[in-house]
Amino acid sequence: MGVTEPPSPPGPPAAASGTQAGASQGDPAGTPPGAKDYISILSGTSQNIAGIVIAALATFAANILLTRTLGPEGFGVVTVLTQAAFVGSFATRSGMDMAVLRDVAVEVGVGRFGAIRAPVGRAAAIAGAVSLVVAVVAILAANAVRAVFSVSDDIGRWTVEAAAVGLPFLALANVWLSATRGLKIMRYTLYFFWAGQPVGWVILMLAGFRLSETAWMGAFTYSLSWAFATVAAFLAWKRESKSWPAEAMPPGALARLMRYAGPRAPAALFSQLLFWTDLFVLTRYATGAEVGIYSAALRAGQIIVLFLTSVSLMFSPFVADLHNRGETERLDRLFKALTRWTIAATLPALLLLIVAPGSALRIFGSDFAGGQTALLILIVGQFINIATGSVGFVLIMVGRTGWDLVVYAASLATNLALAFWLCPRYGMVGAALANAITFALSKWARLILVSTFVHIQPYDRDYLRLLVPSTVGLAVMWLVHGAIGSERYLVDLLATGALGTLAYGIVYATVSLTPAERRGLAGVRARLASR
Repeated sequence: MGVTEPPSPPGPPAAASGTQAGASQGDPAGTPPGAKDYISILSGTSQNIAGIVIAALATFAANILLTRTLGPEGFGVVTVLTQAAFVGSFATRSGMDMAVLRDVAVEVGVGRFGAIRAPVGRAAAIAGAVSLVVAVVAILAANAVRAVFSVSDDIGRWTVEAAAVGLPFLALANVWLSATRGLKIMRYTLYFFWAGQPVGWVILMLAGFRLSETAWMGAFTYSLSWAFATVAAFLAWKRESKSWPAEAMPPGALARLMRYAGPRAPAALFSQLLFWTDLFVLTRYATGAEVGIYSAALRAGQIIVLFLTSVSLMFSPFVADLHNRGETERLDRLFKALTRWTIAATLPALLLLIVAPGSALRIFGSDFAGGQTALLILIVGQFINIATGSVGFVLIMVGRTGWDLVVYAASLATNLALAFWLCPRYGMVGAALANAITFALSKWARLILVSTFVHIQPYDRDYLRLLVPSTVGLAVMWLVHGAIGSERYLVDLLATGALGTLAYGIVYATVSLTPAERRGLAGVRARLASR
């Protein structure tokens, strides 16, 4: 996985590291009452950015190591199968990760600590058992899986089995990390999910490729990195919850958990398939090299959306807690601020990919430059995804999992129909069009549902403040890229990105901060100065 990071605008939301129930309600001395939400969200910004930067660098390192070692076809095989495992884990978790996140946030919000440990333990057991069964089935049916994804025996031998081994670890790690996020403690997700797993994969690959430079080793080290992340996530949850009483689940509690989680299992699977279905369809109509090039374009395009994912993971417990306590106005205010900050933080990376798509793809190797058009189309769709904010997580955290499933099912059907129509005609460009159109329709549908059910929406006139810094940043990037050119792609990316982001950040900090953001930043500075 990978993320991107602009250093200058306000960072993504996060609960302060180590905070517990009600931490978001703190009101430090001397802080204006209206600024306390901003202080709560911004207090973990520096830690979050550090984790995101590490994840971005580690992910690029993993992709480059794979492409340089295995070439486009081997890279495509590893990408398809490891992403199949990652996507599949969203279903094998059986919705238990989001269920425990919501339950923990709600119970902590009202002070019922004794009602937390038993449901989390039960949820982990369910997710682990389902994932183990699916992993065994995948291993036994490895030949059929290879046929589905058009993976040749010479390149993909043992790769299906190596990727399937990671399924139980993917599920368990995410359930325990979701439980800690329900406590509004974000550092464990940053350490073990954003940073630890991709860094671990790179280290394990470096060691593994010394023994065997094969696709199956790339997939096996991916699974092994999740095994280490699982152990770390369990120890983190145990540390945070060990002092609480372990009350038995009351009658009907498991049934309520299952009713909430039931729609989440297929919906979570569909949500991840939306990122990768067009790639899977493309494998039926394109060569192995073309699949590898499109895989790289997908990776590059998704860099900008994983920042949104990070924000959404942090925002989720606030949504569950505030909605449960009926604080809709406060939730609406946070939703608007977080969405604007997410867009502001993502714009430099988006502008860089628009200005220098060829240089971005050449990082993977000179053979990957042919994916420029597909990359540009993909980032249009992902920008719409970003511009609608954490709307999907809001729908889930307020309990509307049935509607969430309906939208995802319709979106997946749309994606499949478009991909099977466009891929045979236009290859990777057709796949990119299917991806972009589907994301736009899916997120717009969620906006309507959240506005209808929760009575909040993410937009206000403060978004206009982004126009000036974006224009300045784009102009600087265009000039720098024109002066350097894509032949010196590393210098081009570093110089274009750094100078453009610097110009963007200076203008943003000078003219684009809202009064509330200025008060919030003043409160953060006051808190830091008092330590």
